[in-house]
Amino acid sequence: MRSFFTIFTLALCAVAGAGAVFAAGDAKPAGRGTIVAFGDSLTAGLGVPESEAYPARLQHKLQQAGYQWTVINAGISGETSSGALARVDWVMKLKPDIVILETGANDGLRGQDPELTRRNIDKIVASLRAKGVVVVLAGMKMLRNLGPAYTGKFAAIYPRVAKEHKVILIPFFLDKVAGKESLNLSDGVHPTGTGYAIIVDTVYPYLLEAIKQKGGH
Repeated sequence: MRSFFTIFTLALCAVAGAGAVFAAGDAKPAGRGTIVAFGDSLTAGLGVPESEAYPARLQHKLQQAGYQWTVINAGISGETSSGALARVDWVMKLKPDIVILETGANDGLRGQDPELTRRNIDKIVASLRAKGVVVVLAGMKMLRNLGPAYTGKFAAIYPRVAKEHKVILIPFFLDKVAGKESLNLSDGVHPTGTGYAIIVDTVYPYLLEAIKQKGGH
């Protein structure tokens, strides 16, 4: 498992260094705060260097645009939505302003009842919002071989929770990456570094909306 505190320290150093670059170039920093990427192996970046996982790439993209926000990778490989629910208090210790919540994929791969997954995600989102955190919910879809009834119920979890809690929804976290051999590792599930670059482009506009909601520019 990755060291979240190491990642946190490195992220802070990167932000400090980026701030000097912006000052030298007369760019205007667009607010600052803490973003926690909360999820499973798709967030942790299983199988790729830490620098190629989506949180690190997202940090870089924000810095390039002048946003002095810290992105913390709080992904744990193999975690289910039940595990994520049990970690909410730990995540809050990171003092996030924004949380990008990506969870549920392992539930689906294990054939877990979609209703249990929905309840878990609902509780996570409700808990984060109650603490003043802006939530960006990453939608997920399941493999077609699980059957249309299951995949339909699973896919419906995310828009339902987003609508009920009025949070920002990324329709499909793996859009333009899922199912493409060249963008995934040999397991066919986890993205390559190039795949993560595409994911960052997918996530980015929704994150900017979250920053705007939090009072950033």
